[in-house]
Amino acid sequence: MKRQQAGKQKNTHRNIHLGVAAGLLLGAQLAGAAEPVPAPAADPAAAAEPAARGEAVVASVTVTATRRSASLQSVPLAVSVVSGEQLELANRTSIDTVVQEIPSAAFRQQGGNKDSTLFVRGIGTISTSPGVEPTVSTVVDGVVYARPGQATIDLLDIDRIEVLRGPQGTLFGKNASSGVLNIVSRTPSEQLTGYVDASAYTGHEKRVRAGVSGALQPGVLRASINAAYADYDGNVTNVHAGGGKVNGYERRGVRGRLDITPNADTDISLIADYLKSASSPTQAAYRQTSAPFAQALLPVVAGTENRQVNADLENAIDDTNKGISAQVNWRRNGYTLTSITAWRAWDNTQNTTTSPIGNSTETARITSAFPATRDIGTLEFTQVSQELRVASPRIALSSLGEVDYVAGLFYLHGKDRETYRRIVTTNPATAATNSGRADYGVESDSYSAFGEGTFHIGPAWRVIGGARWTRDELSYDHVRTSTQNTAFAGVQPGTRSDGGTDTDAWSGRLGLQHDFSSTVTAYGTWSRGYKGPAYNVFFNMLPRDTLALAPETSSSFELGLKTSAFNRRLTANVALFHTDYSNYQANFYDTVAGAVVTRLVNAGDVSTRGVELDVTARPTPQLTFTGAFAWTDAQVDAFNCPAAAAASCNLNGKTLPFAPRFKGFVRGGYNVPLANGQEVNFSADYTYQSRTQFDLFQSPDAIQPGYGIVNAAIELAQPAAGWRIALVGKNLANKSYATNLVTSTGYVYRGVPRDDSRYFGITARKEF
Repeated sequence: MKRQQAGKQKNTHRNIHLGVAAGLLLGAQLAGAAEPVPAPAADPAAAAEPAARGEAVVASVTVTATRRSASLQSVPLAVSVVSGEQLELANRTSIDTVVQEIPSAAFRQQGGNKDSTLFVRGIGTISTSPGVEPTVSTVVDGVVYARPGQATIDLLDIDRIEVLRGPQGTLFGKNASSGVLNIVSRTPSEQLTGYVDASAYTGHEKRVRAGVSGALQPGVLRASINAAYADYDGNVTNVHAGGGKVNGYERRGVRGRLDITPNADTDISLIADYLKSASSPTQAAYRQTSAPFAQALLPVVAGTENRQVNADLENAIDDTNKGISAQVNWRRNGYTLTSITAWRAWDNTQNTTTSPIGNSTETARITSAFPATRDIGTLEFTQVSQELRVASPRIALSSLGEVDYVAGLFYLHGKDRETYRRIVTTNPATAATNSGRADYGVESDSYSAFGEGTFHIGPAWRVIGGARWTRDELSYDHVRTSTQNTAFAGVQPGTRSDGGTDTDAWSGRLGLQHDFSSTVTAYGTWSRGYKGPAYNVFFNMLPRDTLALAPETSSSFELGLKTSAFNRRLTANVALFHTDYSNYQANFYDTVAGAVVTRLVNAGDVSTRGVELDVTARPTPQLTFTGAFAWTDAQVDAFNCPAAAAASCNLNGKTLPFAPRFKGFVRGGYNVPLANGQEVNFSADYTYQSRTQFDLFQSPDAIQPGYGIVNAAIELAQPAAGWRIALVGKNLANKSYATNLVTSTGYVYRGVPRDDSRYFGITARKEF
């Protein structure tokens, strides 16, 4: 492949100078992991005392971003935290809606769950291939999810979500080269408690949840079980006869947890979950670029606010996520050994049409430029994983200071089997069809050993150093059959191939942290990220796709400052970052069987840089403000242009997709106590993001202009009685926007979000 040499434009912002001291400080003890090291810059207990007296104070937030519990204000990482309670009130119950509150993150969905991708700081991998891993790792209660599509779960019984920004390969693994989505569920209570809550929204959306938690044997055995059901008709109308509403869903799930404390030194957590969903994700015609398409689309008219389709074959996706895990923490002599064993399964069936104007004979007769096709795909994926981790207490090193560390071993095996069938109407007059079928799969094994240590030089200075060794073994097989010996619309002739690859690689982190006072800490870090080799395994796989893609690596510098002021009435955290990626794994446009498709390649070198700010203020006990802002410049530095590319490769200096230059989120809340023990809570939030390019190849038709969304809620509650009821308004300014814009021959279509127009709802909760 010919490499473009337009040259990297080195901006002076890249010259970030860090005073970084290094040292990988690992102990030889394998007896266990430590009690959490006390946070040097904040004390949760101290923060609780003023709050208990009714004083204005920003509550301390505990995170596990360093694989041990610590205050958010003390960890030398850029971390965003969103509480589960706030997400429930805001009707943000899935990952694609959560990122609205996190300016550094974005979510891409096109079609089904296999097409979903998380982006952090403008970096993410777009591919349906089972042979490529995510760039942003999803971790739920310590269990790593190996496939990107598994992250499209419905959130149930969530305590908080932590988004770790930037490469996190040292402690979280190879598929965390741009960040980690760390989901933490609630632990069972000692006292018997329960709840029932329900929500109903205009547009026929409803959600019901219930749960119970308590001790089965006081001090020894605690359990919780939570269940949820939700459905939504959708906000896109299919004008085809009997089509009704689409772009909706039906979800149901249950999650159980059992915590066992057989003695003072041992904790055991057993977790099982089952989540099933059926959905009809639909893209609506956004813009037409040819008269034949406009004619075929009628009576639907393409437009920026169009919420109509005309299709006799609807998209239908069934998805099941389930799993079990066991975590054991064993403490001895200040160490704690942690073991996490997990099994997960993901089953997915997709029925989709690639024709936005339907498959009817009448439509196809109007024009042959938009062939009617139907795709049917099934996926069965399973994974097993095992992690052993030890965290130490602080160990005195004579007069040199103290050291603590986290070290461990990790193994994950994944197995994927897929079948994909494409049916093409080749003669509209006779309804004659031809078809192709592909059966393929991928197996992977990943082994790693890791450790990160913190050397405490006196009370104010800390040196951080860590490394991770990873070995990846990846193999695939692929067989395609076809009713034709030559290519026809969207289908290549039959073929068979298989292959395998293995790689050994290192990732790591070095850093320096200094406490200027008990309320101000600063840090500087360098991180190396690693994302394993990949295969572009898909329906129309060709011989040129049989070669493995090289691993993607990154080098990142970050400077951060975390502060609190005015007796903890204000916290402000700022981070500056610059990350370079080599062998970036991305899709480019190619022509296969006369159709333009995307193909995964090592696209070359890209980079991302920017500044992030998180602020929380509580000027009075009743008034709270939070804000998060991100300015991100994610761009292509040197693009590798594949031979016979179907699009221009003049991309050097161009922006990466799903990376708005600016994104911000602000929320305000005000509490009004009433004399009868009740209270009224007012809240409002505003999200804004600048123009966003959704296409790596810079199509002018794939640009979403900047927009802002306003939401608000008013709640009446009586905490002592355990009830609350709230009225919620979403997108009060009635702003229509797209979550994705996809270009094809003759048309552009858009992803239609749930809040594409104004809607209202009511939520109620009763605790007992």
